Amino acid sequence: MRIPHLNRTTIKYIVAAAMLSDHIAWAFVPTRSAAGIIMHFIGRLAGPTMAFFLAEGYLHTKNKKKYAARLGLFALISWVPFSLFETLRWPTAHFGVIYTLFLGFLAAWAWEELPGGNRVKGLAVTILCGLSVFGDWPVFDVLWPLFLVIYKDDKKARLTSFAIICIFAYLYAVVFSRMWQAAIYNLGLFVVAAVAAFVYDGSPGSRRPFHKWFFYVFYPAHLAVLAAILIHIYR
Repeated sequence: MRIPHLNRTTIKYIVAAAMLSDHIAWAFVPTRSAAGIIMHFIGRLAGPTMAFFLAEGYLHTKNKKKYAARLGLFALISWVPFSLFETLRWPTAHFGVIYTLFLGFLAAWAWEELPGGNRVKGLAVTILCGLSVFGDWPVFDVLWPLFLVIYKDDKKARLTSFAIICIFAYLYAVVFSRMWQAAIYNLGLFVVAAVAAFVYDGSPGSRRPFHKWFFYVFYPAHLAVLAAILIHIYR
């Protein structure tokens, strides 16, 4: 069977659908149900794939300051809907995945350009990982893009490091959740490594502004809608 090759834009839309599936399941579907397991399995595509494409964006952007500023702005915009979705309250110390990706971008940037040697760079990365505990996909969405950038010239090392972090993310999620169902749906993490290795063709896809801005707008918008539904139900 011929494996389909997909560009970055197409995969991003698939990831947006996977994220929506995951968030709908967290809000309305029992986690231990068959539907919940399937929806969360699909949703596991989101975090690592976004980290993978963040690293791609970091390596190809012509203006890292502008890219970082855009991530920081939408991390702030997403704070309110993510907090409401998670806790039905705001303000809280709950930030979304764009916040964690923003820290991942800073980690990669610090590792490449911060003066002072690896000890100073390691300290900066450690601090950024610590700050990520307030975001979605904490630590892992910092380390995934960091190592993808560090091994930018070695495809095998990139995929190996990506898969190793997937293993740690899987073990952490299963142990932390204490549910046997988590051992099933978190296997979706490993699908991402297969997509990166065999499905992604390395091309950006359409460069139309709509595609560039879709995810930035979709992320807070879909959280706001789900949060509004939850608030209506529970209040």
